[in-house]
Amino acid sequence: MTRRVNDQFAGQSIESARRALAAQLRSAQVDEAELDARILLGAALGLDLTGLIAQTARLLTEAEASRLAQHAQRRIAGEPVARILGTREFWGLPFRLSEATLVPRPDTETVVELALEILRQRELSQPPRIADIGTGSGAILLALLHDIPGAFGVGTDLSLNALETARDNAAALGLADRSAFVACSYLAALGGPFDLVVSNPPYIPSAEIRTLSVEVREHDPHLALDGGNDGYDAYRALIPQAAERLAPGGALIVEAGQGQARNIETLMTAAALVVDRPPKADLAGIPRAVSARKRPP
Repeated sequence: MTRRVNDQFAGQSIESARRALAAQLRSAQVDEAELDARILLGAALGLDLTGLIAQTARLLTEAEASRLAQHAQRRIAGEPVARILGTREFWGLPFRLSEATLVPRPDTETVVELALEILRQRELSQPPRIADIGTGSGAILLALLHDIPGAFGVGTDLSLNALETARDNAAALGLADRSAFVACSYLAALGGPFDLVVSNPPYIPSAEIRTLSVEVREHDPHLALDGGNDGYDAYRALIPQAAERLAPGGALIVEAGQGQARNIETLMTAAALVVDRPPKADLAGIPRAVSARKRPP
């Protein structure tokens, strides 16, 4: 397979290599084959879209053909483009990934959107203190810090590898001085109080993981996916801890899987939090970001 792909790309022009790769991906039933082909070709050549268009007739070097062949094989085998490139854009910001982090998804931006809406409605005397639980790459926390001048945030995770990745992303985005990352289970090592607690916890029922797409089940860390038998283990642990560490009037926002929002709200209410707004839906209309607040004194 490696030899055949290399033979196909060697000596090809940029445009012909793009077409050949797109055809391969379509034959392998890869979704968005044209888009993936362009992105992988640009990565192999170190060119953006403008560069690819400007150099369509240029022939690939042997090294470029080899890199493109490797990218093609990995994508055909089901590895997501973001894993191949090692980066993913979230909230308009670039995030480095590692094997210990989820690939940030557009659905999760709904949590950021709701957090910003809630914070804008509150009149805080100082910049907010934020906790991101199960931070992974740091995407949610760093997106919020990027948009809220002066805010300080703490991200927690069980994975030391994930925390290292989040620290690297914070440094690359110029946010290292306003963020800290702690290894612990949920909020166990945090004292608070926090004005905002956010989380994209694991919420896939254990038995359903094997039914997920190969891109997810084979490449995302199971620690960040597996929500226990019914998918609510993380919420049961996280919500009471967050309730204790929120400042009066502070908000908890969590991402929810399809059909989970109502049960999460029940868990929030049981922890003496006030559910005072409907969940915020993602672009597909699925209630995705569920929130509650701590009663003011």
